[in-house]
Amino acid sequence: MKGPAPLSGSILPAKRIVAYYGNPLSKRMGILGEIPPDEMLARLDREVARWEKADPTTPVQPALHLIAVVAQGSAGRDGMWRTRMSDSLIERVYGWALKRNALLFLDIQVAHSTLQAELPRLSRFLERPNVHLGIDPEFSMKGKHKPGSRIGSYDAVDINYASRFLSDLVESKNLPPKVLVVHRFTRPMVTNTKNIRLDPRVQIVMHMDGWGPPWMKLDSYHDYIYLHPVQYTGFKLFYKNDTKKGNPLMTPEQVLKIFPKPLYIQYQ
Repeated sequence: MKGPAPLSGSILPAKRIVAYYGNPLSKRMGILGEIPPDEMLARLDREVARWEKADPTTPVQPALHLIAVVAQGSAGRDGMWRTRMSDSLIERVYGWALKRNALLFLDIQVAHSTLQAELPRLSRFLERPNVHLGIDPEFSMKGKHKPGSRIGSYDAVDINYASRFLSDLVESKNLPPKVLVVHRFTRPMVTNTKNIRLDPRVQIVMHMDGWGPPWMKLDSYHDYIYLHPVQYTGFKLFYKNDTKKGNPLMTPEQVLKIFPKPLYIQYQ
């Protein structure tokens, strides 16, 4: 994908990021919270080794991807249908990341809130050079529906806001470029992709987040990522949902046959 040349200190495309996703308060949201931290980090080490073996030409950068704002099934006191994780919880996961020289991604499920309301309170973490951002259109409920009752959406305007927020931090704090991960597994989840503005200070990853048998995942990647290129691409693997109907989990070698080869890999 054409875009601005990577600035010094950029992670992509020189490295491939392999991330573990979830939240330590839940065993159901992903591998990050499903097993004890030391076991989880050891398992991440093994995945990193598998990816390094599958593609020796691209060094692997480990990461933890924490859902820092979690969509909820009830409105809550402020009617926003989301819970913000405490600073102490974020610090705890950041500490785990430091043990592995891993990046930390903070993921936001805004529900009835907005990126404008949620991002500023996370800036003290995003000011750190090894902390990056994920935004999840699935739980951005512009029509004010209950999160999870239907798939939400972001427009290019929202993604441009998040990108500008990060680029301002990079500029004002003299940081290396940030990575911005945008989840996607349907076309309407992200509208007007052609209007997403690229900035060398922010590396945008459109991340194929759907689960199912390998053929369905490959179709989704083709239809929603390849056909609507933005900048870099990601691919998600679900230890449970991908395999629950008896399908094997896709291997690094299988994922690397995709065009373009994803540079951000997430395990849930």
